[in-house]
Amino acid sequence: MEEKLNYKMAMAEIESIVSKLEDNKLDIDELGEKVKRVSQLIAFCKAKLHETEEEVENILKSMEV
Repeated sequence: MEEKLNYKMAMAEIESIVSKLEDNKLDIDELGEKVKRVSQLIAFCKAKLHETEEEVENILKSMEV
């Protein structure tokens, strides 16, 4: 996965691919590749959300002291 990828970019790419799927703009040759890419992007987003959640929890815990 790209090092420069961020959550906003990943979500935009997911939305773009889903839109093409909904509009039947992907041919069968692209379908497998795009579905694989979406699964990678979703995994990236989930990891980013988990990481951010942990950071927020740590900040809140440090404020309680």
